[in-house]
Amino acid sequence: MNSIENRVPHFRRDGRDRRGAGQPRPRVATALLAVSVLTLASCAASETGQGQGEVRPTYDKVTGRLTQLTYDANNDGGVDTWVDMDGARPLQSRIDQNGDGKIDRWEQYDENGVLAKVGFSRKDDGKADAWAFPGAGGATYLIELSSTGDEHQIDRWEYYDASRGGYDDKRTLVRAEEDTDGDGRPDKWETYEGGAIQTVAFDEDHDGAPNRRLTYRGSAHVLIESQPDASGRFTKRREVR
Repeated sequence: MNSIENRVPHFRRDGRDRRGAGQPRPRVATALLAVSVLTLASCAASETGQGQGEVRPTYDKVTGRLTQLTYDANNDGGVDTWVDMDGARPLQSRIDQNGDGKIDRWEQYDENGVLAKVGFSRKDDGKADAWAFPGAGGATYLIELSSTGDEHQIDRWEYYDASRGGYDDKRTLVRAEEDTDGDGRPDKWETYEGGAIQTVAFDEDHDGAPNRRLTYRGSAHVLIESQPDASGRFTKRREVR
């Protein structure tokens, strides 16, 4: 029932994450990177070496179109940012933020080159197992997670109040859905109030609708509801004392 608040990438207006002064993550925002590399390339297209902190473009040999940018964001002499490009439009990027040789941030962009979602690895094993989706104001409104570590098998969805938070990195978990049996459909539903669990409902007969619900007050379990009628309203209630 716990959220993964401390592991979620924080979004800011330039597309970079923002973790506070105590946890700097120096890198170049990919949208700005595209602009800077086009300027660099027009002035020094013949250069083949890569200096410290230098953006390096790769072009299609046939069309001459920009296909990738690489960058050493922390100036340690090694590339740690790879951005796939379609001309001036970023498609996706892979970033090694902590310099351990493993990718730990994945960015995907929409058809307009706007950041659409950010992947991260809860196991820090170089594989994305969760994705955060920023809203229009920069606040995370949805996080998709995989308990198996396979980004293509999402089995938990956490929904956040995007109207609260944003660039100041504050967010509030509102509800969550979970697929506990791996059939691709949610069978567990959670609601939250002020970040605290309020209810948990279960689909125990696998018909797509909850047939048992637990209610909490503070950390105490106070109510069990079951036997829903045709409208989904629970007809049996038992208070827990």
